[in-house]
Amino acid sequence: MELRKRAFGMAIGLVCGLFVLLGTWVLLLGNAPGGVFSKIENFCFGYTYSWGGAFIGFFWCFVYGFFAGVLVAWFYEVFSKMLYKTGSAK
Repeated sequence: MELRKRAFGMAIGLVCGLFVLLGTWVLLLGNAPGGVFSKIENFCFGYTYSWGGAFIGFFWCFVYGFFAGVLVAWFYEVFSKMLYKTGSAK
């Protein structure tokens, strides 16, 4: 079975991006200090623990998740070809 790299990357990117976006919004709605989500500033340039910063975090986490998903799908394809070589059975 072959994973479609771009589709898998988009799925992983969307999940990562939505996690940051919705997680930030939920914490902001609950007036939480957001100490854990503030650490994302180290990886996502321009992210701040705010309503607008959540969109920037969504963008960067989508990009990182997309490339991670493509890489995972590529490794899956390489290893599955190595482990499950199909040959003619005579």
